Amino acid sequence: MITIDVPLWAARLRALRRGRLWSRRDLEERLTEAAGETEPGLPADAVRAWEAGERRPDPGHAELLCRVFGVDEGDLFVGPSSGTVLWHHLTGIPLVPGLFPEEEEERVGRAVERPWRADAGTAGYFERMLGACAAPHARPADLAAALRPVFAGVEAFRRDARPSVRGPLLALAARDAQLISGMEHEAGDAPAARAWSDRAIREARETGDPLAEVFALVQRAELVDAAEPGEIVEAAVAARERTGVPAEVGTLSLRREARAHALAGEVELCHRCLEECPEEPGRTRAELCAGCLVDLGRPGGAIEMLEGEPAPSAPAYLAAYVLARRAHAYAEAHERDQAAGLARQALALARRAGAARALRELGRVLV
Repeated sequence: MITIDVPLWAARLRALRRGRLWSRRDLEERLTEAAGETEPGLPADAVRAWEAGERRPDPGHAELLCRVFGVDEGDLFVGPSSGTVLWHHLTGIPLVPGLFPEEEEERVGRAVERPWRADAGTAGYFERMLGACAAPHARPADLAAALRPVFAGVEAFRRDARPSVRGPLLALAARDAQLISGMEHEAGDAPAARAWSDRAIREARETGDPLAEVFALVQRAELVDAAEPGEIVEAAVAARERTGVPAEVGTLSLRREARAHALAGEVELCHRCLEECPEEPGRTRAELCAGCLVDLGRPGGAIEMLEGEPAPSAPAYLAAYVLARRAHAYAEAHERDQAAGLARQALALARRAGAARALRELGRVLV
């Protein structure tokens, strides 16, 4: 029997917050916005105290919580799903509202108590969980925080599950580690990004699936600004050396290697990699990497490419990075007004999105 040292309502509150990929600060901001001027103010450190069970929300704040979470008071403070809440609280794995039927939640909860019960359904649960955690509007640091307990949960099952289930769980662990690495990169934690990338490569190699290892290596090569150029080149070359590499993956690894050479000031090696990339309609081989063009002192070509590349509406951290790259290119081309305007847009979006990679790119902009 799973037991916890906080009241069930406190565990449910924490699970609801984590399931929406909100930090405590996010919840506080939403409560303040929902309160307006007519509702009671939020006490200092209220969310932490509520989740620790140190203080129960008063009626006014309970109503605000229900409004923000979109649940009835009975669902928040009583609710029928005590077992589900308990195991999510214990493991830290997000409880994503509406993603799974209650019977599936209960089945995974029973496997948490006895991991040998894990089956194909358990692996399917975590596969869908990883998809749900890749929410486009969450901040990278919050996504990494949500994905770490998912990885720990998969690892715990993998150690004790039946052999038939270990393979799918191992593949999920590798995928999760890659996602965490990418989010740590976006959040600006370069050592964590590299450490999780190393873990993803190890897990992928253990699967015995060459393609899994290739994708893990390519992901490592994507950690521009979070890894040394030599590390990026090494990963990109290793990915292409594996047998059966899809053509598009090989092209991507060449582009990443080219960018690493450009960052290192290795002009000839950068051009050589770009020349090996297949031609694309309407583009020369040298135009395949806008970042390379900026780093090699050819911002005009980069501007032409980037202006034709629509800024993604989501995730916000990627949209901020695209804007920051445009600002950098315009600055290198001495288009100061354009660079300053784009830099202001990128800065505002990067701050809201917690996009440290975009902020690093903006740090290279001189206007």
